[in-house]
Amino acid sequence: MKLLIMGPPGAGKGTQAKFIAEKFAIPHISTGDIFRENLKKETAIGLEAKSYMDKGEYVPDEVTNRIVADRLTWDDAAKGFLLDGYPRTLDQVNFLEQALSQKNQHLDRVIELVADINTLIARLLSRAKEQNRADDTEEVITKRLEVYLAETAPIIETYKNKNLVIQVDGLGEIEEVSHRIITAIENK
Repeated sequence: MKLLIMGPPGAGKGTQAKFIAEKFAIPHISTGDIFRENLKKETAIGLEAKSYMDKGEYVPDEVTNRIVADRLTWDDAAKGFLLDGYPRTLDQVNFLEQALSQKNQHLDRVIELVADINTLIARLLSRAKEQNRADDTEEVITKRLEVYLAETAPIIETYKNKNLVIQVDGLGEIEEVSHRIITAIENK
């Protein structure tokens, strides 16, 4: 199964993606994790990505596409995957479709987690305190949500037109949200 999970920052994509990946025995491919690993190793691409992330901006498509394209060639992704945090622009959507098409593949479902913006800001501020995440200041969080609404949300419309989107309420206990997602995937 080839899945994509989407939703604004703080909606629980990473948490839910790990559960979904385990349930369907597919790798959870998170661009955020890939970028953080590159930052930790201080690779050239990691430092390039950091300059954008520190300002609450998304990393440019060309950099992100290179990282994701490489990751999709790994053996564990041959039978399926769950993308988390990608694609975030229409250019990335087109790139992904072309990359999959070259392998005679396509996305099976797009899971959209929906949540109240004020709740998301509170979640992200709480996470910032708990995890000492320097990139989660209130100013950066607000900027990330604005960027999401302006640039990423239109992608949902593209996938809705292809009848791939499953909307799931992202608020509630982790297990409750997980159950909603699995039920939606299995019933689509």
